Amino acid sequence: MSLWQHGRRRWHGRHFRQGEFAPLFGPPPADEWVALDFETTSLDPKRAEIVAIGAVRIEGNRLLTGEALSLKVQAPASLNGQSVAIHGLRHQDLQEGLPLEEALCQLLAFIGPRELVGYHIAYDLRILNLACHQRWGLHLPQRGIEVSRLYHDKIYRRHPDAVIDLHLAAICEHLALPPLPAHDALADAAAAGLIFLRLTRGGPLTYPKV
Repeated sequence: MSLWQHGRRRWHGRHFRQGEFAPLFGPPPADEWVALDFETTSLDPKRAEIVAIGAVRIEGNRLLTGEALSLKVQAPASLNGQSVAIHGLRHQDLQEGLPLEEALCQLLAFIGPRELVGYHIAYDLRILNLACHQRWGLHLPQRGIEVSRLYHDKIYRRHPDAVIDLHLAAICEHLALPPLPAHDALADAAAAGLIFLRLTRGGPLTYPKV
């Protein structure tokens, strides 16, 4: 971890050096990350409310799917037909969901000090930080690793004239990764984790010319 990253963690954790949130601000373990995805009621972070959480730990070159976190959250008032059409989670599907605060506490304990990986991870981090700030005044130190950016940059370095499709399904297909259900928090987190491992642990990529 760089001095800048260490300073960022100390700054964000200055009010949480004791108590349940202190582990979030320690040094991240070597070769460990967490792939994260939310399903929400809106694409607007200021209006979005979380309905499902998926997270998978990555250690070295392994995606630890056997230790994944998959949580449903109690249906918020903003859950409507438009968002249900995307993620498929109806009010009745969330009857046994956790209160959001409890779900967030489980997620933060699962993440710990690890860096976060995801597809559109900036959105998920914004959602997470808004929810944590509203409840505890907490802001996480992680900046997030965007797998579509890793993919784009790796292709572009070798094939600068390629027209690069950055849709999640297209990336997975090109990397010969197994197809997973779309708009499912745990499946999307696992897909992001697999992409991350393929790009950081695999060899050079070819790309069809257009």
